[in-house]
Amino acid sequence: MIDEGPVWSELTKLLKSQRLAVLSTHDRGQPYASLVAFAASEDLGGLLFATARSTRKYHNLVNDARVAMLIDNRSNTECDFHEAMAATAIGLGREVDSGSLNRARALYLTRHPYLEGFVSSESCALVEVSVERYMVVNRFQNVFELRVVL
Repeated sequence: MIDEGPVWSELTKLLKSQRLAVLSTHDRGQPYASLVAFAASEDLGGLLFATARSTRKYHNLVNDARVAMLIDNRSNTECDFHEAMAATAIGLGREVDSGSLNRARALYLTRHPYLEGFVSSESCALVEVSVERYMVVNRFQNVFELRVVL
């Protein structure tokens, strides 16, 4: 669980309102960004996304589990400078093991039911990011660090 406060409440709303995130991995120091559909655990300590095992992002994760995920609510208008919020989740991403797969798949498909065929395919990996901390930015310049304590 994370510190219960106004920033925590804003972060919770952000993660519940958004469906897409930018995943950052790397290959031998070269950054790589991917757009992914995600779902957050109730305590926000885990973020799930699905990917084919043949993708660059999956290959990068297998070689180095360190990841960052950016979730934001921008509208690409001037008001973003005063109203937009972004959170970067920093943690480790690993394929969900068979013992936890049914629970994780149910959570993910509750959020993204239209991806059931993809998530159920043999070539798909469901990845969980164990979040260590969130870097939250709002109103363009207010920065908060929230550490996840589970």
